[in-house]
Amino acid sequence: MIIVDVQQGTPEWLSARLGIPTASRFSNIMTPKTRKPSAGATKYMCGLIAERFFGAPVEEASTDFMARGSALEAHAVSHYELLRGVDTVKVGFMLEDGRRYGASPDRLVGEDGMLEAKCPSAAVHIMALLGMQDDEYVSQCQGQMLVSGRKWVDLMFYNPALPPHIIRIDRDEQYISELSFCLDSFCQRLDDNYNRLLTKHPKMAELVSGTFAQSSLS
Repeated sequence: MIIVDVQQGTPEWLSARLGIPTASRFSNIMTPKTRKPSAGATKYMCGLIAERFFGAPVEEASTDFMARGSALEAHAVSHYELLRGVDTVKVGFMLEDGRRYGASPDRLVGEDGMLEAKCPSAAVHIMALLGMQDDEYVSQCQGQMLVSGRKWVDLMFYNPALPPHIIRIDRDEQYISELSFCLDSFCQRLDDNYNRLLTKHPKMAELVSGTFAQSSLS
């Protein structure tokens, strides 16, 4: 694992994850329930290719709930630390050793764990309280463990007006093995199609700068 020492949400963080798949979108690569390649993989791949060309995110994914989640994250982390009697550590961006994909957990916990704090709508929070949380979250957490090598993630649902809900997600080696296979296939397809575009449309190379230009044009 490689840790890029950047603050999450900053331009440096965005740059570190540019053009590569990240754990929050792994469900777009492998469908969590069937564990087969996702129907949304091609669209996601093309978005990542566009990022490589433009050197910037192509989707501004900020929503009211995402903004709310960012604002409440510090409160959620403090509440978690109090409930669990632990200290947590911020982390920037984690890359697997080949730098092909990465993850940004909200916090590291001890030597083996991580925290992923969610501050969703009241309806989604209540779904979690009833044991109906989205499988997409499990995919993200298992992806974080794949990248980091850690053993568990505490998935926390936080809303100041509702009871907090924490789910311990343990490392599932079978899931991680299947996810790793899908990621390897996706990343190979991503690189192949990116390079195919450069070959087919040489002038597109003028858009590319930095790491991707060097690796593709050499």
